[in-house]
Amino acid sequence: MTALFGFDTPVDRRGSGSYKWDDHSGDPDDMIQLWVADMDFSTAPAVISALRRRVDHGVFGYTYVPETYYDALTAWFSRRHGYMIDRRNVIYTSGVVPAVSATIKALTSPGDGVIINTPAYNCFFSSIRNNGCHVVASPLRRVDLSSGKFTYRVDYDDLESLASDPANKLFILCNPHNPSGRVWRRDELEKIAAICGRNGVTVISDEIHCELTMPGLEYIPYATVDPSAVICNSPSKAFNTAGLQIANIVTPDRQVRSLIDRAININEVCDVNPFGVAGLMAAYNDGEAWLDSLREYLAENYRELRSFFSDKLPAYPVADLEATYLAWIDISASGLDGDIVERLLVDKAHVRVASGSIYGDSRYIRINFATQRSVLTEALARIEAVLGIL
Repeated sequence: MTALFGFDTPVDRRGSGSYKWDDHSGDPDDMIQLWVADMDFSTAPAVISALRRRVDHGVFGYTYVPETYYDALTAWFSRRHGYMIDRRNVIYTSGVVPAVSATIKALTSPGDGVIINTPAYNCFFSSIRNNGCHVVASPLRRVDLSSGKFTYRVDYDDLESLASDPANKLFILCNPHNPSGRVWRRDELEKIAAICGRNGVTVISDEIHCELTMPGLEYIPYATVDPSAVICNSPSKAFNTAGLQIANIVTPDRQVRSLIDRAININEVCDVNPFGVAGLMAAYNDGEAWLDSLREYLAENYRELRSFFSDKLPAYPVADLEATYLAWIDISASGLDGDIVERLLVDKAHVRVASGSIYGDSRYIRINFATQRSVLTEALARIEAVLGIL
């Protein structure tokens, strides 16, 4: 099925205004960009068709979000995940990061603490600090597995200790987790909910990667174990539509929702564009077959990357990826930190990856493997030529 949607077909993104491919002026023409988290695939045909129809209309004024938008959103999560969303509990906005930032603004005062599991998505750090709050790190525990793999677990004792401090008001959960690639199991989420619940800590759950689980693994919506939580979701990662700028905040508490709505307006991220609305409806109404095919392709890319590091660079363990298209790789055997390895790969391999330093741990790098397999294969060979001699 993957061939049906052309994931192997190269898409030249240079010169398209791509943050991923055009942001670094002076890069040589053969630079391979495997850093920021968007994919090198055309989005679902249904989304493209819907956007073309919207363009053909020719008028792009202020956008009204129709009831059919909420119908698409609620039907999708009910059908695929058994997550029943009440349309009245939804606030739309322009992205998950603005959603998280507005929720922090709404539910904290400057000087409050916000707990995150590190390593953590880099924008969590800035969203917390930009709202005058303190980053409170609860490091995940690394667990080494067989065959050179490793994974992470929540340190519940540490989380309990931090949550019990009345200065810490929020916990930002990443479900599934970026950059570790964990899919949290129901019992893990229940423990988090119990700890935060008894300590009066509100949970914000970033679920932007929820559709991108590996075969045989199931995403558990956090709201199904903690109905009081604030959930942030978007089709942008799954359908490669980050530039359409659309996301949703879901919470049943009327007072909390009112505070968030006020913060959304204070931050001036209350308006969305017509393409984001049309794209979400098309993705959730007609994009399922494309998404399932994409997930197969990504799983095969991950298997190729895993096999490559196991065979060619066994000193560099790869996290046991359960979701996302972002491989988390331990480069400590090089004796160098992530910033230096990132620079070496840019200069000598012409491959740009992300240093783990921006996620809170410079012993790692993150590789985005959501690209054509031929591009990935070439990038890995170049990476071997550099890391293999360190």
